[in-house]
Amino acid sequence: MLFFDSSMIILIPGILFGMWAQFMVQSRFEQYSKIPLSSGKTAAQVAREILAANGLTNVPVERVAGHLSDHYDPRSNVVRLSDSVYNSTSIAAVGVAAHEVGHAIQHARHYFPISLRNAIFPLVQVASYSWLFLFMGGLLFSMMGLAKLGLAFFAVVFAFQVITLPVEFDASSRAIRLLPRLGFTTAKENEGVKAVLWAAAMTYVAGMLQSLLQIVRMLVLINGRSRD
Repeated sequence: MLFFDSSMIILIPGILFGMWAQFMVQSRFEQYSKIPLSSGKTAAQVAREILAANGLTNVPVERVAGHLSDHYDPRSNVVRLSDSVYNSTSIAAVGVAAHEVGHAIQHARHYFPISLRNAIFPLVQVASYSWLFLFMGGLLFSMMGLAKLGLAFFAVVFAFQVITLPVEFDASSRAIRLLPRLGFTTAKENEGVKAVLWAAAMTYVAGMLQSLLQIVRMLVLINGRSRD
């Protein structure tokens, strides 16, 4: 957060939506974590078999500590599944694993949005660490050029979130298509996968909305200070 003033009301819809999205993803994951896959395969087994079916036997599947810390690392070309997912045979775990494999497939197929996201990631890292200092420094010392530079840096972070949305939705779509096609889920089980991955996607929508509202607030603060 920047400063605690009346402009913070702008952020409330995004905060509430974010809280709802987090509740949904946790509740859906917990709900479908209790329902085992009829095939009895673990999430790690399913991930490896989907990778093999797509000619990606060179992509390892590793275990990583944490809860829902699952991710695909494009730098190491590795799918990493969390403790709560790796050896689980639940619908939720298999859905999460298939989603991360979807990212590996995107990377291998040179899916443009993920290639673009990976290309701008170093710039986004710099922007995410520096925008707040630039913006706050600009407001505190009435240097509006510096504040606007902070806004521009935050806009880079927002652009990264916008690019991330199609990447996440596409990975989920791949998972939802591949699981029944390869015989890992029944039609009913795949409905559970859809529910879990839809809830997870909403957290990315919430993050983008929060950033958009933050940009609006930053503009309000800059305009207000410029008139002083």
